[in-house]
Amino acid sequence: MSSETRYHPGADMQGFIRELMEFSGLDETDVATIRRTAPVILRHERDITSALYEHFLKFPTTARFFLRDDGTPDQQRLDRRKHSLGRWLRETAEVSMTHDFVYYLLGVALSHSHRATGPGGTVPPQFMVATMSLAQTTFARLFQAELSDLQEAFDASLAWNKLLLIHLNALLLGYFLPQRQA
Repeated sequence: MSSETRYHPGADMQGFIRELMEFSGLDETDVATIRRTAPVILRHERDITSALYEHFLKFPTTARFFLRDDGTPDQQRLDRRKHSLGRWLRETAEVSMTHDFVYYLLGVALSHSHRATGPGGTVPPQFMVATMSLAQTTFARLFQAELSDLQEAFDASLAWNKLLLIHLNALLLGYFLPQRQA
């Protein structure tokens, strides 16, 4: 999909993602590195998801998405979100940019950018960006701690960073769509 295209990238998500992969240099070597190092991330799935939502709860601007009307954390909602984040981690580790997966990413984008109802309303895009930064930092630290070869840890961080930023591009697409008028 060329930047000269006159329709929204969401109309051809596979083309959009393919173009981003090529542009960012995410190649077969990176894909192999991601798949080979995925167990490092997936072993810590529960810790990663729990830590992220604990982090969200520390800040009023993000905690509001996970609180009940009385101001207490909605544990059921948090558990569902952790489960969803775990699914995203597992599917991301496969680096399978199928039609279904890239439109799943667009669906996630829309669920964050077009939340007319629910606690907190629409998730501001800066939190999508900052959350991806938290993921990158967490992953790099895990690779440093668990991979005995520092070059492999570095290569894993580079490959995962490329993939995460491609996902971020997809997740930000929802913010470029107009909100539906009620």
